[in-house]
Amino acid sequence: MSEYEKKVKKAIQGDRSALQHLIKTEKDKLYRVAFSYVRNEEDAVDVFQQTTLFAIESIHQLKEPKYFSTWLTRICINLSIKVLRDKQKVISIENINAENASGRNVSLEEKIDLLDAICKLDEKYKTVLILKYYNDLTMEQIAENINMPLGTVKTNIRRGLEQLRPFLKGVYVDERTRESN
Repeated sequence: MSEYEKKVKKAIQGDRSALQHLIKTEKDKLYRVAFSYVRNEEDAVDVFQQTTLFAIESIHQLKEPKYFSTWLTRICINLSIKVLRDKQKVISIENINAENASGRNVSLEEKIDLLDAICKLDEKYKTVLILKYYNDLTMEQIAENINMPLGTVKTNIRRGLEQLRPFLKGVYVDERTRESN
């Protein structure tokens, strides 16, 4: 049993400082997951706080210490989706602050278009694409995090990307082909 799993076991048994340390190690990942869904700093912080509160209240229900990170991420995703449904939020231009996967700076218009396109996808495609491209998780980690077979994750990523293409075609495709010539 790893040190991490021992700490989780302590947290399950009621050790608050162990749980606090575990949540602190997961904090950045949870915030990124929440922000990639709600696209608003205030809401992402609220989701993180709700996730922390839920974890404190129900850590005793976790049966397998090795799934702590998965369990916590799933709570964060579910709470993020709940916030979106409750508020039916609109993307705030001031809060979009990302780079694309290639590391090049992306214009504000491209960021808005990408987020708009992702929002139009089915939940199953949105979830796997956000976890893969915004949180840099491997397909295996995604499968574990959302309790889905690896083949289904791969299929959902492929289908999600296929559904994104029509939304992002046009000016960006034309600009990139001109740049490469």
